[in-house]
Amino acid sequence: MNRLSLAIILTLMIMYVVPFPFYAGAAALTGLQPPQGVSPATFMLSVLVIKVGAAVAFVLLYYLARDALAGRWLRYASVWWLFFVLAEVGQAIGPGYSWTEAIAGIMSETVYCPLAAWGVDRLLRHREPGSTGRI
Repeated sequence: MNRLSLAIILTLMIMYVVPFPFYAGAAALTGLQPPQGVSPATFMLSVLVIKVGAAVAFVLLYYLARDALAGRWLRYASVWWLFFVLAEVGQAIGPGYSWTEAIAGIMSETVYCPLAAWGVDRLLRHREPGSTGRI
């Protein structure tokens, strides 16, 4: 498996798994319920598809600009974090999505954006021939 595929899989795992404790905590503290009218399996599949798209975009954008971004993973994560936060706020303003869900999402993105960016940077940073790849 090449590093690009590994970076996408790693990012997907981070983006899919990290939110669970935040939404579970919100459910325990506020009684947040899963969406009505859809089975849990269908809901989780829809989340997975969204996260696959986000992970592929996250990794491919880094890969295409890795010479400029190498070692600047926190800056890269910050741009994505801002994007995700604004998306959460936008959803909370509209119907069918609560501020509780938005806050849980923002908290999870605060963890997974830098974690994923660090992992992608470590896996895909351009290395000079003969380099050990160590930082």
